[in-house]
This record gives sequence, structure tokens and C-alpha cells, in this order.
Amino acid sequence: MRYFVYAATLVLTAVFAGLAAAGMRWTLWPLPVFTVLAALGTLDLIQRRHNLRRNYPVTARIRWMIESIRPELRQYLFESDTDGKPFSREQRALVYRRAKNVNDAHPFGTEYDVYADGYEWISHSITPKPKCEDCFRIDVGGSQCGQPYSASVFNISAMSFGALSPNAIRALNRGAKLGEFAHDTGEGGLSDYHRENGGDLIWEIGSGYFGCRTEGGAFDPERFAETAHLPQVKMVEVKLSQGAKPGHGGVLPACKVSAEIARVRGVPLGRDCVSPAYHGAFSTPVELLQFVARLRELSGGKPAGFKLCVGDPVEFLAIVKAMLSTGILPDFIVVDGAEGGTGAAPLELSNHVGMPLREGLLLVHNALVGVDLRDKIRIGASGKVTNGFRLAANLALGADWCNAARGFMFALGCVQSQSCHTDRCPTGVATQDPVRQRAIDVPDKAQRVANFHRHTVAALAEIVAAAGLEHPQNLTPVHLYRRTGITEVKSAAQCYAFLRPCQLLDGSPCWLGPYWQAADPQRFGTA
Repeated sequence: MRYFVYAATLVLTAVFAGLAAAGMRWTLWPLPVFTVLAALGTLDLIQRRHNLRRNYPVTARIRWMIESIRPELRQYLFESDTDGKPFSREQRALVYRRAKNVNDAHPFGTEYDVYADGYEWISHSITPKPKCEDCFRIDVGGSQCGQPYSASVFNISAMSFGALSPNAIRALNRGAKLGEFAHDTGEGGLSDYHRENGGDLIWEIGSGYFGCRTEGGAFDPERFAETAHLPQVKMVEVKLSQGAKPGHGGVLPACKVSAEIARVRGVPLGRDCVSPAYHGAFSTPVELLQFVARLRELSGGKPAGFKLCVGDPVEFLAIVKAMLSTGILPDFIVVDGAEGGTGAAPLELSNHVGMPLREGLLLVHNALVGVDLRDKIRIGASGKVTNGFRLAANLALGADWCNAARGFMFALGCVQSQSCHTDRCPTGVATQDPVRQRAIDVPDKAQRVANFHRHTVAALAEIVAAAGLEHPQNLTPVHLYRRTGITEVKSAAQCYAFLRPCQLLDGSPCWLGPYWQAADPQRFGTA
């Protein structure tokens, strides 16, 4: 059906051409019309810049025609927000402009209501610094790590092959290579498409142990070590939970489990590929850290850590207590916010389970400060990050770097049709259909991925310089301000409680104190 209109124009062109050749003069006026439409459809099929036009020749042009009429009409027809839309029109438009190297200068000043509750800004300095032209880097890897990694402050968040198409994976990784930043594989295994273009990889290990599992689904240390030693793998990440569906595990529908995906993941063909909600390799905080240490050893000393959407504070503090009791430290912790997305998730879990990024980030940061481990463990933040300000805000609140998923999907051409779980993605991003994924021209989209990263980090550099600072690591809670009422403004340092070093250890009263007392390194949850 996607090619019906195009095919119809070809047929009608041939029919009217035949009738005209037979001397029927009335066919001379429709013949040019259908000839032009057929030519446009052919151009749509062979052009490489627009995903929709490659998958929907002729018909997709209606979208572009309406967009060109008026900004207001475009807004209401194609960019209006609906329930469940995770990004605003402004956020999506900003990503598209940066990915396409279009000037994102904006006339007439801010479009925000600066007097509305919740409006936030970064305080600037009367003596700003020159803008740093280098891509900001963060060294990841503590004293227990043999191969530290210098990571960008902005990287691609976890998205699995299987959820994304081969061409989407190719373009993301090639973009990461061009921009010198990292690409998280997601829990779906490390495929040939991840390796094809040589971009830096963070290998995520989920509860399904895809790519490093036995036939029965248990963790296989030999298979893990074989892949983890690849030079392209820079870090290893254990996924405990994700923001969009914390505590639920993952499901790749059977319609998307191709023979290739079954091979990469080591699962049966044609059946739902299920990641359990919990891990089989460990069941206590101490065992989790022992597993992280084992992965670090098996990988040859590469940075190893874990990712989670924070749930019960007691459970995370139990992990922190396990760090103190065992001496085993993860090299990094990635905090995934409940506002994070996925291709498919139960609505109630997506909307009402899990801690939002800001609260989770503050809890993790403060817990590590409270036991004097913050300088030994890096923190990544993931959840609705699409611009330099969101990067700056997360870094000011305790993150060392940020990850983004859908922002990079937009750079690939995603139009947020919300059909990821159907295998009928109109832009070829979230599908295994070889015809649909043809819409993604890998070199073009890879450059857009790199462009989006470059412009977003450049925006962060401008904010950092305006604040009178030299590096994002110098951002603190005093630089982030928030309107809390029509006549009241507070800095983040005033809005949130921050622990001082060792405050949890010396027994001083604090907001984490009751959770700390209840935490047990030998079990998750409370008694």
C-alpha cells in the first residue's frame, strides 16, 4: 500500500501515453500531470535525504507541501503534542535543525513564560570565559580499572539491535565514530552492525544475557570475555532496570525476531524474545558488585558499572553499603529517569512506576557523597536530554555525562509515529523490514547523528562559558535557578538538600538517614 499511489501514477502515465498515441487528444492534459507525478515518485525512491519520501513516494510530498504553507498550519497538523508524546515541538525541531546543520538562531527572544512556576535557567557571569572549542571529555575508570576510557559528556543511550533496524544501528555507530563519542548497544547483544563502522561501544548486559548466554539463558563467561576483549568495546554496563518500564524486563515481539536477531541474541526464532525482570547471576547487593568485578576482570580491566532507574532508596543504599563492606567499586553508575522511552511498555509502568531522572540523580549523587565515594565513581544521566541546557542542568546536579536515545533517533529521521512495536516504522528506524529500513541512507544519517552531537555539545560549551566556567564539571547547584512561585526564585542548592562528605558515615541527621539505617548489603528491599 505504501507504493500504491506511485504505482498508480506509473500505470496511468502508461495508459494515457498509449491513448494519446492512438490519437485521443483529450488525454493530452492528464498525461503531463501523471508524468510529473511518476517522475517525482521515482525521484523520491532514489533520493537519500528524506526517509518518508523513500518509503512513501509521492504521498509523503503532501506532508512537505502542507508544512510549507504556514508555520501555524504545520504546527497543528504535524507537530501538535498528544498524550504520551515525550518531546515538545520545540525539542524535536531543535534536534532536526542541528542534525541538518541548519542555523538554530531564534528571533524575538524566549518563548517560555519566565514567570511560570518551574521555569529554569543557568546564571551567567559578568566575566564570561572564552568558549571552549574542544569536545568535553570525562575519564571513566577508577583504581580497580586497568583500561580507563575518555568519554564524551554526551553519548548515545541504550537502544538494541532488534528494536532498531540494521541501518539505524549502522548510522548511529558511524555517527559516533565521526563525532568521537560512545554508542550504547542496549541489551540486545553486540551485532555485526555495531562493529561495521568502528565507533566506540558501551556493551550493555541485561537480564537475558544476550550475546553472552548459555542455551538455557544463563550468563556464559567465556562468550562474554570473547566479545568484551574487542578493542571497540570501551565499557561494560549491567542493566538493572530502565526508566520506561522499571521492574518489568523487556520484550521483543516475535514479529521482529528475525533469523539474524535470533543468532545475535542466541534465542529461538519466531518467538517473543523475553528479558526477565530480574537477573539470574546475582540476587543480593554484594553479589551484584561481585558480578560487576567479574565483568571487569573478564573484559581485561575495562570500566564496568551498572544502569538503573532508581526505585526504593533503601535498595540503592544497600548497594552503597555493599561497596563499603566488600571494597568493590563500580567504575560508573548510569541513572535512567522514569521519563525515558522504549519501543513498547505497559502504559501504567511507563507513566507511574520509577523515579524521575532528577530525583534519581540527586539520590545517587548524594549517597556517594555521603560515604565519600563520589570522586571514585562516575555518574551518567539519561532521560529526555535533547539540548545543551538539559546537559548543563544534569551536570550541575551531579552527573558527569549524559546519554540520549530519542534525540539521536530524530537525527536518523524518526517522526515519532509511535509504531515501534508493530515492525511498520514509516521511516525505517524501528523495523526489521528490509524494504522499510532502506529509507535510511547510512552515510547521510550518520553525518546528521554527528552533527546533532556536535551542535549540542557546542551549545553546552556556550552555556559553560557564559557562566564564567571552563569545563562542565565546574557546574554546581548554585548555577541552576528555578522559579518556585510568582515572587520566589531559588537556586538548586536551595531547592534540594545536598549531603556533605561522610555525612552518612558519621551519623549526622540527613534526609537519607532513615533509608541508610534500613539498608542491608546482604539483601535488596527491607525486612
